[in-house]
Amino acid sequence: MEDTDEKWLYNDLTQEIIGAAMEVHRELGSGFLEYVYEEALCYELNLRKISFERQKELDIYYKELLIPRKYKPDLIVDDKVIVEIKATSGLTEIEEAQLLNYLKATKIRVGLLLNFGKKSLEVKRRIL
Repeated sequence: MEDTDEKWLYNDLTQEIIGAAMEVHRELGSGFLEYVYEEALCYELNLRKISFERQKELDIYYKELLIPRKYKPDLIVDDKVIVEIKATSGLTEIEEAQLLNYLKATKIRVGLLLNFGKKSLEVKRRIL
């Protein structure tokens, strides 16, 4: 894939994830804790036969230093996309910065920030 196509990196996969998240939001609406949406999204991804790992421990490095604490993203889909699930009244720059930092630290290049806490599903797609 050429660098000029960066914005389309894993586009089909991210669209599938977003579609699954939209189905979860249609069924549950807003108002539940993040854990409920994570469970439901995992179920929906399984139904769609999309491979993922949940709460996988990842190393974070600063230069050559391995940070003792592990990072556990909500989901890593197909070893290509980090998915962070929120259930808040709105996403802020803090959540977006956190996702970008996770992408940098893990070398995964695409991330989705999904917020189930509003009337409509809020989606932020980030590419490192």
